[in-house]
Amino acid sequence: MRKLLFFVLTTMPLWVVGQTLSSPDGKYTIRIDGMTYRVTFADKTIIEKSQLGVDIDNRLFESALGVPRGIHENWCSDLAMKGEERVTVDTTWTPLYGENARIRDHYNQLVLHYEKGSDGQGTVSEGYDKRKYYAMDIVVRAYNEGVAFRYHFPETANSLFLHITGERTSFAMPEGTTAWYEEWAQGEYERRPLKGMWFESERPLLLQQPGGTYVALLEAAMKDYTRGKFKQKKDHELQVAMYDGADIISPYDTPWRVIMAGERAVDLINHKDLILNLNNQCSLVDVQWIRPGKAFRSGKLTKEAIFRSIDYCKEFGFDYVELDAGWYGPEGKVSSDATKVIETRDFTMPEVCQYAKSKGIGVWVYVNQRALYQQLDELLPLYQQWGISGIKFGFVHIGNQQWSTWLHDAIEKCAKYHLMVDIHDEYRPTGLSRTYPNLLTQEGIRGNEEMPDATHNVTLPFTRYLCGPGDYTLCYFNSRVKNTKGHQLAMAAVYYSPLQFYFWYDNPYPKGWDSAELKFWRDCPTVFDESIALDGTPGEYIIQARRSGNDWYVGAMTSTSGRTVTIPTDFLPQGKYEVTIYNDDPGLDTRTKVRATVKTIKTGKPIELVLQPSGGAALHFIPLK
Repeated sequence: MRKLLFFVLTTMPLWVVGQTLSSPDGKYTIRIDGMTYRVTFADKTIIEKSQLGVDIDNRLFESALGVPRGIHENWCSDLAMKGEERVTVDTTWTPLYGENARIRDHYNQLVLHYEKGSDGQGTVSEGYDKRKYYAMDIVVRAYNEGVAFRYHFPETANSLFLHITGERTSFAMPEGTTAWYEEWAQGEYERRPLKGMWFESERPLLLQQPGGTYVALLEAAMKDYTRGKFKQKKDHELQVAMYDGADIISPYDTPWRVIMAGERAVDLINHKDLILNLNNQCSLVDVQWIRPGKAFRSGKLTKEAIFRSIDYCKEFGFDYVELDAGWYGPEGKVSSDATKVIETRDFTMPEVCQYAKSKGIGVWVYVNQRALYQQLDELLPLYQQWGISGIKFGFVHIGNQQWSTWLHDAIEKCAKYHLMVDIHDEYRPTGLSRTYPNLLTQEGIRGNEEMPDATHNVTLPFTRYLCGPGDYTLCYFNSRVKNTKGHQLAMAAVYYSPLQFYFWYDNPYPKGWDSAELKFWRDCPTVFDESIALDGTPGEYIIQARRSGNDWYVGAMTSTSGRTVTIPTDFLPQGKYEVTIYNDDPGLDTRTKVRATVKTIKTGKPIELVLQPSGGAALHFIPLK
């Protein structure tokens, strides 16, 4: 690990001039002027003058101190800067698993100290003499990958309580900016201008500015706060829309507001480790039990079907079998008891776990949040005793502070009992898998449960997948899939999820083995040593490369329009490679119409492929000695 720190503390009043902070490479610059800021990227303004600050309503608390009524309004309006701190950090860390085996964490940081009720020169305003301890910091970081800021409320002698009712944080964009708008986590994307009718858009939010620059707005390290989306403040300006208020006790850090930019859309994909860097390091000591892998859902909940699914996992090379909703009764009923298999089933969980263990397969179980909320402390030691590997949380409540805190506390509790977690439905990640790596993945995505079209699928890498893994629940044979088999096959390399579900609505056995191209799904791992997005445009196409050991896996996917793409190979170390190319061939007389072609190439020789409408291709590169 390499670490360089440079620290400066300034106590002189600095409110009369703006403070600037640039990224180590100088590409990003953020300027703070009081409670406003601007951001430039590559000498272009990407965030025009925008607002900072929070709204706080402490009327009940303040009345006890004799503070005049009405002083709570526009809480940040009279904050005065008292000083600043600057630091440079350059470290490299090794995640337990991920898209890259090593991650560099290199940034310049500026902390601006504000005090309430002061003019910045030591004079306290009338009406604040009984609460001079009110203070707030703005913490700003500039990385080569983007900029981020959050609000910090320092520790006070009496544990200051604050009721945050909203954020004033806004993002003013140049006129002509368009956004990939999505109102809910499993919704469809719509490209629209930053004006007119908006409700709230999900995060991450991808935008393209008139000069062509792509900008993404994200949220990081949201653990015990409320979810923030983006609403229209006015034409061409967005504002953080908190789901609800938040009650905090100092010291406290709000989530990071993150801005990333790129001349190419794939630059955003290649810089998304920034979200992990903005989270705390792993809090777990014992992590040997955390094992990413491939999973298969048992379609029927009978002993015969489950055991057959376990045998299929062993044969195909999967790591886990999952028992979905219904094993302990109707998931939506309070009376359903998740400590036992419902009496109408013909199996017990210990015998399922024992049989799976004999085959080297782990067991995941689905549990609705209704049962988790009622029985969590009873379930976790029992599931560990049974030999369960992980829990898929179902229909979680998301948005407000209560359920955000409950959910993340539940993940931490699961770790104590060596249980991995997959959160389903509306939850979207903010990088907490770094702190709690037993949180392998989550849904929060319009995947194969809704059977989206190819245009949606090639939008996801530039939007939803920027914030973390997505449990897309891949299908292959199901007749409702709108895309080609080559398109679906490529998802294993394009879509990152440490726990990757395959054949979600499929019944691949016993006829699945006539599809030779499924070797790509068997070979391609779920975590990698290196990942590079090679080319692509949101809603049009994506080409993603990933390395595991010395092998490289590449996925190419196109929208509902067919196209010819060129796969560059200069990312490969010098040498010769055997490459197996799996691509759609409508003229092929097979069930799935995917042709496997084996070639020998040298590094640097591009590969040209014709992708069918709604199609794709998967490539496996093996170095030759």
